Amino acid sequence: MRLLFTTLGSRGDVEPFLNLARTARVAGHDVRVARPDDADTDAAGLDSVSLGIDLAELSVQVSDGSALRVFRERIRPAMARALATTVDVALDWEPDVIVAHPKVLTVPAVAEKLDIPYVQVELTPTLTPTREFPAAGIAVRSLGAVGNRLTYRVVHSAGAMFASDVRSARERLGLATRGRERAPSRTLAAISPALLSPPVDWPDTTVVTGDWKGTDVAATLDDDLATFVAAQAPLAYVGFGSMTGGDAVARADAIIAGARRAGLRVMIATGWGGLTPSPAMLGDDVLVRRGVPHSAVLPRAVVAMHHGGAGTTHAVTRAGVPSVVVPFLADQPFWAAHLHRRRLAGKPLHRHRLTADNVERELRAAQAYTARVENVARAMASENGTATALATLTGLA
Repeated sequence: MRLLFTTLGSRGDVEPFLNLARTARVAGHDVRVARPDDADTDAAGLDSVSLGIDLAELSVQVSDGSALRVFRERIRPAMARALATTVDVALDWEPDVIVAHPKVLTVPAVAEKLDIPYVQVELTPTLTPTREFPAAGIAVRSLGAVGNRLTYRVVHSAGAMFASDVRSARERLGLATRGRERAPSRTLAAISPALLSPPVDWPDTTVVTGDWKGTDVAATLDDDLATFVAAQAPLAYVGFGSMTGGDAVARADAIIAGARRAGLRVMIATGWGGLTPSPAMLGDDVLVRRGVPHSAVLPRAVVAMHHGGAGTTHAVTRAGVPSVVVPFLADQPFWAAHLHRRRLAGKPLHRHRLTADNVERELRAAQAYTARVENVARAMASENGTATALATLTGLA
């Protein structure tokens, strides 16, 4: 099969697609990946093409200025380029199936033009309506059976701000610009059923595969990092991924101070700039990197403080490590509340209200949940999300 994987977003949106693409390539399929320019991910060994958009740069611009102005002047044109480029890539590659992130809104049109199936990917529960809980990113607490289902309409309506780009693509492809667009043949929910039980009212067309974990290994660690994570003193992993904004220095300093009070060393992954420790807070018990391989570092930690993105939430839980979640936006409050409700994490902390006292308290409290997290991790170990997803894709041919 010829498979086109296309995605937009930060590391959590891109890395799962790369992992599935590698699984498909190893299985003998022809694979191409269309992705953003900079998502802190490694596409080595894959046929990877750029969508002409750099989300890291755009994120910095939003944090430095008016969000509305940056959206109009920077984000809107960049998204238009990416959506148009997706059409170019698909027409050039002529795949048998397209596997797409829901942000890539022009995929239904080009799939219709090529008369091929496409599959949408649900990395967090936002696409398939259920009575059991609201769409991640819309609400945290249940709004009742009817209210919960309605929240998924809100998510779907978000694409309306790029409706003109979809219309332009359809005109360019010679397709009708009115009427219902082609529906996906399947929805792949790259979510661990051990972490989040699939709702009983999800249809058979939504396939819960397990998350699409990667194969980053300890051999990629530099000497200082390998030595630091191997030391015997208890370690806290801290990383907020692509999150930015607010006082990144005060935030990092409060976390370091609280971790020290809790008797923990600190491995800080600064990501796109959400954490910036001041020089005065550094010491032998703190190591700072832009990013680290989760599978090599997390198993050595006794607790992880993170933003609650779906990818990081799965990685931390799979490593058997309890969490303290500091949610920023989107689906992160959903995962923060879900982990705390299942007693896999301490109480979520507000990103603007971090103090040495509350950081110490929650880092200590979270460690009481280690045995519960380890039970979930054992269940997750039996899942093979990329293999399950690939079997679904090959069944469409």
